[in-house]
Amino acid sequence: MKDFILITGGARSGKSTLAEKLAKELGKKVVYIATAIPFDEGMIDRIEKHRNSRPKEWVTIEKYKSFNELVYNKDFIEADTVLLDCMTLMVTNLLLESGLDFDRCSMSDVEKVEKGIIDEVEKLLSIIEKYNKRLIVVTNEVGMGVVPTFRLGNIFRDIAGRTNQYLARCAQDVYLTVLGIPIKIK
Repeated sequence: MKDFILITGGARSGKSTLAEKLAKELGKKVVYIATAIPFDEGMIDRIEKHRNSRPKEWVTIEKYKSFNELVYNKDFIEADTVLLDCMTLMVTNLLLESGLDFDRCSMSDVEKVEKGIIDEVEKLLSIIEKYNKRLIVVTNEVGMGVVPTFRLGNIFRDIAGRTNQYLARCAQDVYLTVLGIPIKIK
């Protein structure tokens, strides 16, 4: 892997703006992996705004799992930089896709889902490493907010937090964005 940059921060903190700026500066050919699913009007609007903010020459791949399939994508193979936005949505999608009844499931079931999520992250990192790409990942900092009052919220926060810690250990550079200001923390 050329290098791995992780960008975290709260909602609307400037994470995606920083990621796109770095990708423009560092990448010659950028592939943007969008993990959002357009499930309602608000998300459709958000996706459209993100799409319009990106350079037209960037190729967008909508994907939040099965990253081993990227080897069949010509644009991925030719790219030098991959920007994934956002890991938190990827975790959300995989968590909800599990079909668990989070009010009644066992912690063993939750651990299996978390292992599946980490497996997907490892597949992504492996394919990036194998094809020697630069990777920029955007993720939300989930540990600075209010403690959720419902079980699914706590499960999500814990899995997303541990996923972020794993990514931060793997990354060469980590940025925290606050009020649109990037702070390099690793």
